[in-house]
Amino acid sequence: MEPQHAQRIAQELGIQSRQVSAVGALIEDGATVPFIARYRKEATGSLDEVAVAAIRDRSAQLAELDKRRESILKSLIDQGKLTDELKGRITAAETLNALEDLYLPYRPKRKTRGSVAREKGLEPLAAVILEQDEALGPEQEARAYVNAELGVESVEQALSGARDIIAEWVNEDADARERMRAFYLEKGLFRVKVIEGMEEKGAKYRDYFDLEEAVSGAPSHRVLAMRRGAKEGILDMRISPDEGEALDILEGLFVKNKGAMAGQVREAVGDCYRRLLSHAMETEVRMETKQKADLEAIRIFMENLRELLLSPPLGRKRVLAVDPGIRTGCKLVCLDAQGALLAYDTVYPSGSEGQRAQAAKKIIEMCAAHRTEAVAVGNGTAGRETERFIRDLEPLKHIPVVLVNESGASVYSASDTARAEFPDLDLTIRGAVSIGRRLMDPLAELVKIDPKSIGVGQYQHDVNQTALKRSLDDVVVSCVNAVGVEVNTASEALLSYVSGVGPQLARNIVERRNENGPFSSRQELLSIKRFGPKAFEQAGGFIRIRDGKNPLDASAVHPESYHVVEAMARDLGCTVSDLVSQGEFRQKIHPEKYITETVGLPTLHDILEELAKPGRDPRKQLETVSFAEGVTEIADLTPGMVLPGVVTNVTAFGAFVDVGVHQDGLVHISEMADRFVKDPSEVVKVNQQVKVKVLDVDLERKRISLSMRRESTPSKSGKQPEKGPKPKTVQGKAKGAPQGGAKKDEAFNNPFAKLLKK
Repeated sequence: MEPQHAQRIAQELGIQSRQVSAVGALIEDGATVPFIARYRKEATGSLDEVAVAAIRDRSAQLAELDKRRESILKSLIDQGKLTDELKGRITAAETLNALEDLYLPYRPKRKTRGSVAREKGLEPLAAVILEQDEALGPEQEARAYVNAELGVESVEQALSGARDIIAEWVNEDADARERMRAFYLEKGLFRVKVIEGMEEKGAKYRDYFDLEEAVSGAPSHRVLAMRRGAKEGILDMRISPDEGEALDILEGLFVKNKGAMAGQVREAVGDCYRRLLSHAMETEVRMETKQKADLEAIRIFMENLRELLLSPPLGRKRVLAVDPGIRTGCKLVCLDAQGALLAYDTVYPSGSEGQRAQAAKKIIEMCAAHRTEAVAVGNGTAGRETERFIRDLEPLKHIPVVLVNESGASVYSASDTARAEFPDLDLTIRGAVSIGRRLMDPLAELVKIDPKSIGVGQYQHDVNQTALKRSLDDVVVSCVNAVGVEVNTASEALLSYVSGVGPQLARNIVERRNENGPFSSRQELLSIKRFGPKAFEQAGGFIRIRDGKNPLDASAVHPESYHVVEAMARDLGCTVSDLVSQGEFRQKIHPEKYITETVGLPTLHDILEELAKPGRDPRKQLETVSFAEGVTEIADLTPGMVLPGVVTNVTAFGAFVDVGVHQDGLVHISEMADRFVKDPSEVVKVNQQVKVKVLDVDLERKRISLSMRRESTPSKSGKQPEKGPKPKTVQGKAKGAPQGGAKKDEAFNNPFAKLLKK
């Protein structure tokens, strides 16, 4: 990393340049963001992942800026136009806009009115006029340039051509463009109208049919909505400030007095603004506001995705997974504690009495035969009804029945990953497997699905797709490595996100595991094809091996630090296992004693934390929520009802909440709290359980308005709130769903033992 870049980034982030340089050197050496943040704290001064990623991204931006700078300088040298002053300004330019403004006068151009006027020999006249000598008259000076052979047949034609040249000079002036850019961003307005005849087709955009909004204050979701409406041909969107103020700024830069020559310049400035500069600035501001809106939308998507990926897992439990359906029936699958498919079938609990009885019998038999410990029910069509049907089965009343968000399950079921896992199974069975595994370990299952298909984005198809993918990949990598990956059970998809691994090494790991059985130590990874020392350095600390030869292999202690733990054990006269299992030994350790040139207190404190809770899962414990009894369809809702719900998506304008009626309701940002809320993510997160009050229900458009405020107005109609059914909420740990590893088969207390004996 260039020293000047390190210094600039340090100033922007409020950290030391040596920290930036250290991160830059590690990244250039192939280190990943999670590895740097977790295992190179001494070098970086304990920078977290956010800071490390910011340094990486900003460094790449500055490198691109330098690349463009070099290209511009080379072009100017080739043209013979590079002066010392121009070179100094280009070298000092800190933004791409500033660079392009300086290069604009020298950029190769297509034919323009100004270039035509130059061909007619009018540039000297333009230069004289721009000087604005009050002693000279424009008509008198222009007569010398009248030349029929060159196409200048009158004084007015000469003056018009000169003004065209001046207009281009004004348009290409770097200072003028910078002033206009700042003015547009500060005082510009979005002016939006519905295109005539598109009112009915564009009904969803009716809030934008006649809108003026300040560019500086327009929130990201409205910017993206206006752009989408314009792209679909529904809205006409323009960006402009007050023309008079804009002309005052330009005239202040170029008009020197009130003489006749100045009048020509004033006319040229007005023409420049209306014909050239206003359009250029509108284009730039469109891009600028789009980029800012993209960044905000991507930030929200990243936060939502992180919350979803780090959803509490049920853990290693035997699960019956149900993909609900009415016409095609409910798909049932039984999974073992590792998520392997044991059995599958189809039942029709929504059918006739005979079909319902048969469905109950089949579900009970499958749960008994495979010793099911929890039931996962997809929350799609007939999900609530299927959940209630299973809850009411007497033999199943002692095990948790959990509604699982099935967004993206159908995408997984049709993917290459699903086909590779279950080549002979129907898509619907694969989808049911995904639902069950999502309850057991959301992270391990969701990494198999394109994040854009999970349903937690905002205008995700409108933002820069390259930036979105890069950011979402960062989130997935961060979450996977924060939790750690059990190498002996992880899928190829999950392994591919481990620091330093990637798709090919993940495939090699699985092949090695299939051929030779489970790994017994981290060191065995080095025997894998293409898994060299560099990959081992990056991945070693994030890979877990339960019940391996070395207890540290199940922890986040990096193999490069094993010697430190072994030294601690020697000094205390105990084993490494004793350090892990017996707290009294750890309390006797003085970390300062083990400081070396490469191992400092940050790493030593991390090691001691890991010894206390080796391989601990940073995710919370699973909690379940029961939706209100008797409220299963949107028609069951009435204003005033207070209902339990689960946040499914957080946006810039509010949060969507599932209240169990197959249609999420919106808690607008103004209804999120009794105080002013600027960012909904300050109040709620995806998967958070909340209580909401129904404000309004629009059955025709299937829209539900909700409130989380203690003082809220239930309905615009003025009716008194109707008292709805008392919601039955169960908030707390899922009964029978403790965290941790699977119980041994011989120790498992089978709740269906009596049924099996029968």
